[in-house]
Amino acid sequence: MIGKLRGIIDSYGDDWVIIDVGGVGYQVFCSTRTLQALPQPGEAATLSIETYVREDVIRLYGFAGDVEREWFRLLQTVQGVGSKVALAVLGIMKPGDLATAIALQDKALIARAPGVGKKVAERIVAELRDKAPAYSSADPAVIGLQADLADKRAPQPVAEAVSALVNLGYAQVQASAAVAAAARGAGEAATTEQLIRLGLKELAR
Repeated sequence: MIGKLRGIIDSYGDDWVIIDVGGVGYQVFCSTRTLQALPQPGEAATLSIETYVREDVIRLYGFAGDVEREWFRLLQTVQGVGSKVALAVLGIMKPGDLATAIALQDKALIARAPGVGKKVAERIVAELRDKAPAYSSADPAVIGLQADLADKRAPQPVAEAVSALVNLGYAQVQASAAVAAAARGAGEAATTEQLIRLGLKELAR
């Protein structure tokens, strides 16, 4: 199996690039973001490769690095997600941003990828939630709060404060981050009203 290609960029297509390695041109399918990061034809490039072998075709998928390739694999463990959808998701965000979106239960951000509907985004978040924090740069307290809210385990004042901020027009992730910060400062005895007030101060910074 091919795991990496290092060669010269020959030409580009809508969703692929041909890399000349010692006179052999390999067609490699990539996400939009990866294609945009590659150099001009005639210049050197290196891609991590995932090789798919089917009865009638051998297809190569290319990635900027091993972490992006790992997320390509992880995404396809989700029901309804194939190689095309996985590349579409990786085309709109970096692996670290994807991990953060999953860890924070940000289904709306993932659903922005072409071909990814609301139900598929929900499955991605639900099925990969336990794997995402290891790759995420998000505050662990916010990740934990988002998980508690999704599982309806969050303390009532916290859940009510997040809901109130969302009703004021803030995104779920923003509201959760603000309330998590407020709760750290106010302690476990904080009321809903206190958390809302402190959360609004956090959002105003």
